[in-house]
Amino acid sequence: MAKQRFLEEIYEVAGQSIELPVPLNSPAIATFKLQIGRYLKLTEQRQQIEDAVDRLISHRDDYQRLRTLPGIDPIIALVIIAESGDLKRFCHYRQYLSFCGFNLSGSQSDKQLGYYRLSKRGNARLRYAFWLAATVAIRQRENTFRQKYERYIRATPHDPDIKRKARVAVAVKLARVAHALIKTGSDYRGYYEFGCET
Repeated sequence: MAKQRFLEEIYEVAGQSIELPVPLNSPAIATFKLQIGRYLKLTEQRQQIEDAVDRLISHRDDYQRLRTLPGIDPIIALVIIAESGDLKRFCHYRQYLSFCGFNLSGSQSDKQLGYYRLSKRGNARLRYAFWLAATVAIRQRENTFRQKYERYIRATPHDPDIKRKARVAVAVKLARVAHALIKTGSDYRGYYEFGCET
């Protein structure tokens, strides 16, 4: 269903940028078919990788718990496990966020007021994995990660900088909830994160 909607969106955008319909033997249609063929091939390869990951580590409890989170597919779960090691070794979620590079660092000079931004001193692959998961989670219909994103951008929904910051906020929340699930040995339930520290 999502792939069908994706193709429909491409067609809608094309309708605004070029004259539609175009002849079936036109270069535009040939190029479109080529791109669709590549997209389908990549989708097939990704599915093969996901199936392989699932066969290899589906017996692990931490993998199963991560898979219950919105936006976390087999490949992202594998990256989180491989890069984090045992999440239970982090006594507090703040330690894990720091390990991921999601903690804030301050900057200040004599001429400029201080401001905070992500330190990015932690594991870049983990940050990217949670960023990807956040991107997927906010596209899903019902979960509090999407709600957090929508609350964040409500005042200025078309500001790209605010959207980027909102995605980072959702990625941080996903990392925090992932740590809580592994630490407590619980599966994600919708709105579970309201029980975690904020």
